[in-house]
Amino acid sequence: MNDTGGTSSAARPSTPIAHGITSGTFTLDGETFDVDNNVWVIGDANECIVLDAPHDVDAILRVVGDRELKAIVCTHAHDDHVRVAPQLRDRTGAPIWLHPAEKPLWELTHPGLTWDADIDDGQVIKVGGVALRAIHTPGHAPGALCFYAPDLDVLFSGDTLFQGGPGATGRSFSSKPQIVESIRERLLVLPEHTTVHTGHGDSTTIAAERDNIS
Repeated sequence: MNDTGGTSSAARPSTPIAHGITSGTFTLDGETFDVDNNVWVIGDANECIVLDAPHDVDAILRVVGDRELKAIVCTHAHDDHVRVAPQLRDRTGAPIWLHPAEKPLWELTHPGLTWDADIDDGQVIKVGGVALRAIHTPGHAPGALCFYAPDLDVLFSGDTLFQGGPGATGRSFSSKPQIVESIRERLLVLPEHTTVHTGHGDSTTIAAERDNIS
């Protein structure tokens, strides 16, 4: 496991965005792959939300630090993004939020369990002085969400947009034409200088990815 403690909230509690990395596996359609997932925590010195709950509760909590975790906000329900969400909820009392179209994927990992609140397109989440607007971007998954923070000039893209282009498709519940349409119509309309923080790998910008969408 790898936690980027140098950017954790414990080191920089006043930074609106804290970052860590957790390592584990992704399983779908009978195949399993090793993956590293970004952990993005947004808020102030007192309260925050976490985007996704991959692999390791303790690693996530090291990024959260001593702040109150207000919600576990899921970009989508592939197992590498929600596997430890119920355990993180049990440890912190924070509710799990997810787009309702993710129910089939959620139930592959957590049959018999439920999340706490639906997130709809356009919903605004406010935490620690930061406002995040949910953008429904189906394609990688039916209820995939990105979160745009205009005051920070940042987009959290989950697995919809990466450095190099769209997220993976070709597996159950995914569609390449749909993800390309989502990116073109919902993300490329954002300011070109917007920083894109992804679910895996390095960050990028809207401008840098414009020519990678086809």
